[in-house]
Amino acid sequence: MSALVNEEVHEEASDFEEHGHQRQLIGWASRLVVFGALCFSAYQISVAAFHPFSSLIIRALHVSFLMLLIFMLYPARKKGRKEQSIPWYDILLSLLGFSVGFYHLFFEADLIERSGDPTTADLVVATLASVLIFEAARRVVGWALPIVCSLFLAYGFFGQYLPLSIAHRGFGFDQIVGQLYLGSDGVLGIPTLVSATYIFLFILFGTFLEHAGMIRLFNALALGLVGRAQGGPAKVAVISSGLMGTISGSGVANVLTVGQFTIPLMKRFGYTPVFAGAVEATSSMGGQIMPPVMGAVAFIMAETLNVAYSDIVKAAIIPATLYYATAFWMVHLEAGRLKLLGIPADQCPNVWNELKMSWYLALPLVALVYMLFHGFTPMFAGMMGLTLTSVLILGAALAARISHTAVRYVFWFAIALSASSFLEWGIVPVLGVIVLLVALNFMVQGGRDTLRTMKTALVDGAKQALGVGIACAIVGVIIGVLTLTGAASNFAGFILEVGETSLFLSLFLTMIVCIILGMGIPTIPNYIITSSIAAPALLKLGVPLIVSHMFVFYFGIMADLTPPVALAAFAAASIAKASAMKIGFKATQIAIAGFVVPYMAVYDPALMLQGDPTWTAVVYIVFKALLAIFLWGCSAIGYLWTPLQMIERIIAACVAALLVVALPITDEIGLSLGMLFIAWNGWKRYKSK
Repeated sequence: MSALVNEEVHEEASDFEEHGHQRQLIGWASRLVVFGALCFSAYQISVAAFHPFSSLIIRALHVSFLMLLIFMLYPARKKGRKEQSIPWYDILLSLLGFSVGFYHLFFEADLIERSGDPTTADLVVATLASVLIFEAARRVVGWALPIVCSLFLAYGFFGQYLPLSIAHRGFGFDQIVGQLYLGSDGVLGIPTLVSATYIFLFILFGTFLEHAGMIRLFNALALGLVGRAQGGPAKVAVISSGLMGTISGSGVANVLTVGQFTIPLMKRFGYTPVFAGAVEATSSMGGQIMPPVMGAVAFIMAETLNVAYSDIVKAAIIPATLYYATAFWMVHLEAGRLKLLGIPADQCPNVWNELKMSWYLALPLVALVYMLFHGFTPMFAGMMGLTLTSVLILGAALAARISHTAVRYVFWFAIALSASSFLEWGIVPVLGVIVLLVALNFMVQGGRDTLRTMKTALVDGAKQALGVGIACAIVGVIIGVLTLTGAASNFAGFILEVGETSLFLSLFLTMIVCIILGMGIPTIPNYIITSSIAAPALLKLGVPLIVSHMFVFYFGIMADLTPPVALAAFAAASIAKASAMKIGFKATQIAIAGFVVPYMAVYDPALMLQGDPTWTAVVYIVFKALLAIFLWGCSAIGYLWTPLQMIERIIAACVAALLVVALPITDEIGLSLGMLFIAWNGWKRYKSK
């Protein structure tokens, strides 16, 4: 085992928080939050396993649990983060927020019968729920998203007084408030449905794998594979963060977990703090486009477009690979420019030994990917991945205490046979196996430590779901207003008007909107807003359906790297102890593929495997993209095999641009000049020896 994997990073821990400022609770308050989080996780698991309620009730109770925990954990003001107990007024808000969801549970049939004609009680509950959701969102994700939602809400109330081109006919208070909370077009819309089903399960799945040691395994594999190469520490960061992205869809969370190990490692071996932070920020944000989880947006996209989840993943595979190829190439060139060495071989773990020791951790991920690509629903795949992870964690704790190898094999065979009974009788026998393993762990030495790990994973999963869940809930306000007023067609009409003269200008305008919105709001609500407004217009301009949605999704992600409000850069800066602005600008440079690939996919959908392309077309567009990335890296870093002059860097950038622009003969010119550039630098290298 490598010392680098096991050693603690003796750098000051990051105090950056992705979502709000949590209280530092102790005593009864801490126990109350833990109990609430366990109940939340238990509720979501029961929903996935048994689906006990109708869809609308499931969503309403999901939002109730969100508000229950948010008002207990997040203070109203920043200075409240030092509080160690929960004030009485936040306990009251917590209970109020929790109770409003039960209105749907008790009066679901009545609400359906009087749909469109709410009673006074209906309006009071809907108004109270809406206000509480706004306040909960403000505490967790900050002011930006509630303000954006408030502007749309104001448009719903007063839009009839605006100029005719953007005005609507006017709606009453009862219509707007009813739209927000009483039906399935507002707060309890598709984003909340996806949060209450797929997203929570996959967050829980990720936290279980993390607590089981998946982060340590990813770091060890990355160290073993590329640690000894030139610039090894940065390549470790790229690979480790990419692997982490397969189970965690939060880029900022990836920075704060993997970055605690990789950023100090890069600094120790010669990379500047700015470059180290930028590499980790870029690599971690790529987790949101890395299948299978993809920052949970993939689930919302599949539900919105009514397409198979595997279709979304298929479209994302090549762009995600190109994104990480770009980051890997950039760090390789930077290492060559600075003449950095790799990590000594004696400090790098053996890949095969690591896999032998922790191979079972990969089984749930493999099973998850298999199920997602073979027609199973994301909910079923997520539930089975979670249960399989639980069985493996509990079983490994017991198997470690069995001394005879033959008995250990028999033990695992018995567990596998029992768990496979789900094929015949569903989830109940698998849950029975888990209950039995929990009981056995209670009785063996060290087993209770494993149970505490699982309890912590359940609590952490519920806490991590708060930011995503409340963002999905409040963005329903925008969807509700757009649905009620039809306002989305106005902006779509503007994009269509621009697109009549230039598709590129329409794409550029959409990109700017995505990046500006992404500066203040998380990726998921950013995607929901822009896909509701801009993606339909792009579709009418001839952009394929999935490509149009991927376009707005990608630029929402890039906003977290783009200054001035670059959350991933700020998170990395808190570990690297460097300027967040400098890290943001450097990360934007490293992540150039994230800005270029969406445009290339619009002009040639084969890059996202859309439009039934031939393999020849796919290979050609991938080769062209790789060559463009190759040239852009040379231009950005100023190095290939030898340092590049400024004129050479400019030429490389121009040739890369020719390969991206889909105009007549630009491909031929770009490919020819690209090959000449490589040959010229190969000759320079030969002459310098």
